[in-house]
Amino acid sequence: MATMNPLRRRMIEDMTIRNLSRSTQQSYLYAVAKFSRHFGRSPDLLGTEEVRAYQLHLIERKYSWTHINQVACALRFFYGITLGQKEAFERIVAGKAPEKLPPVLNSEEVVRFPQAVAGLRNRVALTTAYAAGLRIGEVVRLKVAAIDSGRMLLHIESAKGGKDRYAMLLEILRAYWKRARPSLWLFPGQEPGSHVSRGALQSACRAARRRARIGKRVTTHSLRHSFATHLLESGTDIRIIQVLLGHSHLETTARYAQVATGLIAGTPSPFDALALEVIPPD
Repeated sequence: MATMNPLRRRMIEDMTIRNLSRSTQQSYLYAVAKFSRHFGRSPDLLGTEEVRAYQLHLIERKYSWTHINQVACALRFFYGITLGQKEAFERIVAGKAPEKLPPVLNSEEVVRFPQAVAGLRNRVALTTAYAAGLRIGEVVRLKVAAIDSGRMLLHIESAKGGKDRYAMLLEILRAYWKRARPSLWLFPGQEPGSHVSRGALQSACRAARRRARIGKRVTTHSLRHSFATHLLESGTDIRIIQVLLGHSHLETTARYAQVATGLIAGTPSPFDALALEVIPPD
């Protein structure tokens, strides 16, 4: 067995102490390793000037701002925590990502989409992402034990930020369990004892979008966005939506108000209350 680099082990320990999720740890390690390979030197021999040059390189290569800022977070952690260079938190900055409204499926597309998903497991998993407003990482890690039939709840373990929460239990999940009879993971993967991968569901999502002939870009996260937006448009209290989505801050949930077009269209303008004639009658 190959010996792990002491610097890598130290960073893993630092992330474990701070209870960062497994996916965040993997993302940070990947970002630091890629940064190191770019310069062909160990990252502890590089500094904030190289970080700045690398960020410019990513921008020139037209990487998404989400990716660029994730790299910034990873390098701030590595230099600021693992190497103890406190000035790294000030010198390694993240960029302001352009504010883009997420794509939202309309009611007709919500009907067409799951019908176009191939395979029972993938169809139910992606339907659950929309119907319960789950992140794709939460869907793939659902266990059979998460189903609380007595209270009609779904227990989401160790969600973003390491928090547990409850979501509404869907009748489709009980019907799926009776049909598929999974043992540990609700949506098992190909390898014994594993759960379905994010990549498998993301691929199934892309294929279903093509089969359903949906013109807008549909991702697994679009399903969660659509869940929140449709709840808001139906009049559900935004604080309830916040709890269902597992958001720590109401401001994050309030973003969905920007895409709730039903609310926008149904809100009267103050101009409508004015006795004002702008266009004279013929």
